[in-house]
Formats: sequence, C-alpha cells, structure tokens
Amino acid sequence: MPAPTILLPQDPLNPRRVDPHYSYEAQLVRGLGGETALVDHDALLAGEPAEAVRRVPSGTGPAWYRGWMLPVPAYAGFVKALADRGCHLLTSAAAYATAHELPGWYGTFEGATPDSVWLAADCGPAELAEAVERLGGRGPAIVKDFVKSRKHEWHEACYIPELADLAGVTKVVDRFVELQGEYLAGGVVLRRFHALAPAQGYGAAAAAAGDGAEERAQRAAEARVWWVDGEPVLTGPHPDTPEVFPAPDLTVVRSLVRSLGCRFVTTDLALRADGGGWMVVEVGDGQVSDLPRGTEVSGLLSSLIST
Repeated sequence: MPAPTILLPQDPLNPRRVDPHYSYEAQLVRGLGGETALVDHDALLAGEPAEAVRRVPSGTGPAWYRGWMLPVPAYAGFVKALADRGCHLLTSAAAYATAHELPGWYGTFEGATPDSVWLAADCGPAELAEAVERLGGRGPAIVKDFVKSRKHEWHEACYIPELADLAGVTKVVDRFVELQGEYLAGGVVLRRFHALAPAQGYGAAAAAAGDGAEERAQRAAEARVWWVDGEPVLTGPHPDTPEVFPAPDLTVVRSLVRSLGCRFVTTDLALRADGGGWMVVEVGDGQVSDLPRGTEVSGLLSSLIST
C-alpha cells in the first residue's frame, strides 16, 4: 500500500498554496519524502465537499488530514467526497466523531477525566437542574459544548463557582450558548472543575498578568500527547502555554487510548493540585489538534506517512 498523503488546507488568498499556518508541516512532510495535497476548508464548511477536494489527485489512495477543525457532518461529507476520487481517509467519519466530540470518548475515559454530563443546548430549567443533580449538585464546574469551551470568557461563559446556585448556573450556560451561536457543537456539557497544579513559577507570573490570570494559571501544567496507533509519538506543551513542558505519566492513559480504538488522537493531560495525579482534560482527533509554534514534529509526521 502506498504511503499516506497528508491533506492540508489551502491558503484562502492563494488557493495554489498551503495555508500559512500549516506551511511548516507541509515543508517537513516533503522533506521526509511524503506527499501533500490541498483542500478548501471554506468549501467544506459551506457544504460543498466535492468542490473542496477538487485539487486532490484522483487515485491518491490513503490519506491523513492535518487542518482546521470541521463539524462532524462536514467531516462525513469530506470522507465521501474523497472516496469518490479514490482517496481513503484513514480516520473514518465514525472515528472522527468519537475522538472529536466529548460524548464519543467520555465513556472510555470516565474515571480518568472530570465527571461530566451533557444535554441539549435548548434545554429548559428542569433539564438543566436534573443535569446539575447528576453531576452531584454541589461544587464548581465548567460549561462547554461537545468540542470547545469559551475559556477566554472565564467568569462570564465558562466557570461555574457553585452548582447549587441554579440561577448562577443558568446565567453562565445561557451566556455560553449565546456567545457560541452558530458555532455551538452538539450540545452543552457540564464538567466537574478541578484545580490544576501550575508549572513551577508560572502560576505567579500568570497571576501578575491580570485579565484571565486564574484561567491561564489553571492551564499552566497541561501537556498535549499525540498518539498514532496507540503509541505516544509526541509529548509536548499545550498550545495555550507553549513555554511549559510537563512530563506526564502515560501508564493509565496508554491503555485507555488503545481501548478508544481511534488511530490518530491527542490527549491533553494536567496534574491535579490536590495530589490526585495526572488526569485527562480533553481528547481530540489528531488531524485537527493544533501544535504550538516551534514544536519539533518530524517524528509525528514521520509516523503518519509510514503507517
């Protein structure tokens, strides 16, 4: 079987060139002897998958995508349009949904990740109150959708200080849904909040910075681990804190990633401040997970093109 091609988003201003955000990865792939092809991310979002993949050569064969996030329905259309051109994405539509959206991966990682419940974005007060009870009814939490939070509006649309304050919960959830608007993915998720251990010296620096300092300090000790076929091929910083390089214990996570059964995924790990060890903060599809600038990714890309 031929080596997989790496599909990358085209530059919206110059469709013959790769999006500048992914130009470094494109250069590395070619330097490693791999092939690349361009896709139109905007066309995928617009519901025009056939137009989006017209620059992918017919008969390309196996491929990985490395690009911007796609809603699950758009990714399914992407898979079909590529198949019509003889190109087989190595992450199926079902596998993408499993890794990309929290309800897909939560059951596998339950116990190693904060307790979570989810409900429809247009839920009423009774449904929200019932979800709060399922989460324990008391203590702090955060709100997000199936994919992302609004961490940069930490107090306004992310952090819930006390679940027992239903009026406060409703206010944060309503504001989150309002701000997400058409970009809200799936539904609303409530997740138990755990204080994280900041990397040495970073918490104080974040606290001195103001404007979201608490949230930045919370993320100071996160690591992003990249897995290909159940093996960790890159452990590096989280994109929000590219200067922090934690070294997480992967003993438990390795078996969970293998149980998930998705070929290319990421796990964001953080050390709990209460001594509870490393926990899984998020799981993601590796095709659409971001890399901090300056990360050495030759090993990751080599793993993808040699599968």
